[in-house]
Amino acid sequence: MSINEYVVKLAEVLAQSEEYKAFVAAKENLKKNKANEEMLDSFRKRQFELQMAELAGYEVNEEERDQLEKEYQLLSLNPEINEYLNAEYRFSLIMSDIQGAITGAVPEWFDFTPTIPGQGAPCLQ
Repeated sequence: MSINEYVVKLAEVLAQSEEYKAFVAAKENLKKNKANEEMLDSFRKRQFELQMAELAGYEVNEEERDQLEKEYQLLSLNPEINEYLNAEYRFSLIMSDIQGAITGAVPEWFDFTPTIPGQGAPCLQ
């Protein structure tokens, strides 16, 4: 079997997994209620902005972090949103396992630090 055939088989197995089916069903259920979908989208945008600020080296106010956590707890009380978040999490664990298995199997592919040509020093931009 070629690598491409294995990739196709993996994709088929993923698409037929209970975790993926539960995720799709929860997503479809969430989309039935625009208010729930908008609340989750709004939360995700703020969560993303906070994470990007942290990655960019900005100090994130503890109050902002606490507010986001409180909002997450409130969203989790909503059955449709909670079902979606749980299904998304379960499927993301599978995707993470796949990524980890690939990374572990071919570590040289991921072991790369760009260097400044002719100097051998790390190129940090």
